[in-house]
Amino acid sequence: MDHSGMTSAQLLKTSPKESAFCGQPAHRMGSPAVPCNVLGPPPAVWPPLDFVLGALACCAACVFTNPLEVVKTRLQLQGELRVRGSYHIHYRGVLQALWVVGRTDGLRGLQKGLSAGLIYQGVMNGVRLGSYSWCEALGITAVHGGSLLSGAGAGALGAFIASPAYLVKTHLQAQTADAIAVGHQHNHLGVSDAFVTIYRRDGLSGLWRGVNGAVPRVMVGSAAQLATFTSAKDGVSHSQWFSANAWLTALIAATISGVAVAITMTPFDVISTRLYNQPVDEFRKGRLYHGFTDCLMKVCQAEGPLGLYKGMGPVFLRLAPHTVLSMLFWDLMRQQAVKDE
Repeated sequence: MDHSGMTSAQLLKTSPKESAFCGQPAHRMGSPAVPCNVLGPPPAVWPPLDFVLGALACCAACVFTNPLEVVKTRLQLQGELRVRGSYHIHYRGVLQALWVVGRTDGLRGLQKGLSAGLIYQGVMNGVRLGSYSWCEALGITAVHGGSLLSGAGAGALGAFIASPAYLVKTHLQAQTADAIAVGHQHNHLGVSDAFVTIYRRDGLSGLWRGVNGAVPRVMVGSAAQLATFTSAKDGVSHSQWFSANAWLTALIAATISGVAVAITMTPFDVISTRLYNQPVDEFRKGRLYHGFTDCLMKVCQAEGPLGLYKGMGPVFLRLAPHTVLSMLFWDLMRQQAVKDE
């Protein structure tokens, strides 16, 4: 959910006459012991605690989807600025790439960059959820187009603040044995070493290298998801095929929405990965790209328009489960917080 502007309420919005889980009238959901209550209307939680729970939920989902992030990074860096056929292809698809990484780097290799990924998810979503809720409190989301703009803006702010963690995550996920290496190898010893090395070499601004690709990526992804998820969920709900299970409805809607998001966001994701991972010269300038537009033009010229869609498979496969897992964990933790109170 690193690009989404959706809230738990948007994901699970149902008819007021039905619960989200059982399809039962809402007035029958009073007891905390009833499982339906887990997916009912969002419980009242102290806002700062709610932001923390939302960030933790996204971190929990990240643990399950991080292997797809590793594969996505490798696929997007493979054949960088080279014509197809002029380089050796190590990764030929999601499943084959997962197998190659697991065989070469071991199971731990599939979780490369997880620590940095957790930092990114925690900071990014804490800021995003807090900003979005602030927009709700001001009434901005109630006006026409306000939800779309608030989601995109809140996501962009979160992506900007958390950008150093995404930079380090990209570096670590690209690192591997020479036999299957793609893209520039930064050879960091770990998360803390990466932060220190980048800061000492490039200064504070160096930690925000590539942010000019990250912010458009999050804004486009968030806008596409907000624009397609609700209509997809309404369509699935109206079909009444899965009226008894709101999470199945949400998963199908997230999958449908994921197609639109993957198509619109993958080019920005590729550019973001390239800008983050490129080496820098002695003047702290990127050796391969001068910025977002320069990267876009060079990729299209060297690799063709399809070069912008490298890694779209894992982008799509990650979207739906990450979104639904995040919201599921968030709702469960909210319910537990209410019980504790």
